[in-house]
Amino acid sequence: MRTGQIGELHLVRITSRDPAPPPPEYVAVSGGIFLDMMIHDFDMARYVVGSEVVEVYARGAVRVDPRIGDAGDVDTAVVVLTHEDGTITTIDNSREAVYGYDQRVEAFGSGGMALSDNPLRHAAWVRTPDTTAAEPLPWFFLDRYLPSYRLEWAAFADYVRDGGASPVGTTDGREPVRIGIAATRSLKEGRPVRLDEISSDPA
Repeated sequence: MRTGQIGELHLVRITSRDPAPPPPEYVAVSGGIFLDMMIHDFDMARYVVGSEVVEVYARGAVRVDPRIGDAGDVDTAVVVLTHEDGTITTIDNSREAVYGYDQRVEAFGSGGMALSDNPLRHAAWVRTPDTTAAEPLPWFFLDRYLPSYRLEWAAFADYVRDGGASPVGTTDGREPVRIGIAATRSLKEGRPVRLDEISSDPA
């Protein structure tokens, strides 16, 4: 995307599904699916698109665990983000994917598509006349993102050692929270919510 290889960006699609739901006690104090789970996807959408979000439309349901609904949250959600540059991002989250930790990002543009897909535990396949089988997905986020965490620590160490501008600023911490608040309001009110309705004042 940064080199222009896939052309003008039109759509980004993010899928994030956990292997098992959290306990209802956690959900009751977590801020809800948009602020404890999808917030990472809001962060990613801003980074991948390179354009701020101006509008959020959210839908959600309780499809996994009725106790999550009893705690005042949903466990299955879809959000559509509209960015300043016109790009549209769709995000789907589920609290339970029985086959493992499912995390994918697709960027679609006028010149092609870029995809970050799920890694398998290893690349072996078994094919017979009747079936094809592959390794399952990683089960936990530490398995999925350990290389990313190492890169983050290296970037942090470089910043502390060398100084200069931080690769992640206060805006990068604040904006996903504002998007999550807008998504929560959108779900409750059944309408798109513009980001300018959500205060940027951290107080």
